[in-house]
Amino acid sequence: MLPRFKADDEDGLKWDDLADGAATILGLARICSRSLSQRDPPEIELSLESKAILFAAKDRGVIEILGKKNAFDSVDRFVSVHVEYEPDHFLAFKRKEDPEQTIRFVEGFRRLCFGGYVMHQMLREFSLTINGFELARTLNADEVQPKLDFAVESGHQF
Repeated sequence: MLPRFKADDEDGLKWDDLADGAATILGLARICSRSLSQRDPPEIELSLESKAILFAAKDRGVIEILGKKNAFDSVDRFVSVHVEYEPDHFLAFKRKEDPEQTIRFVEGFRRLCFGGYVMHQMLREFSLTINGFELARTLNADEVQPKLDFAVESGHQF
């Protein structure tokens, strides 16, 4: 029998859940859920990181929050934003030599959740909402290119 899920029960997480970044992913999923349940999501100023994530996801709309729990380097274990920009082709907005910028992309993703541009799908997977797709298609590539240059092609082996 599956245990009962209580959306507001923070103590429901087990130690092993924390190894998979569940607390962070659950928090982001909750923000998405709250934004989706509102008639008009709150207006929020999007960072360049938020816009770069949107721009990268504009065609497929697929975003994952991933960590690599068995990585040797601590920053390599961080949860980070991964965008599927073409089928089976991912960009990872993470570099171990720049942990602060890696976290700025996670914060940029949080802003997208809060503004109703992203919805939670299942587990670590998220997608753009209709508003997210529409906004993504209006973005200027030149504006976000410096942030896109931070991303690296990901083999997606997690």
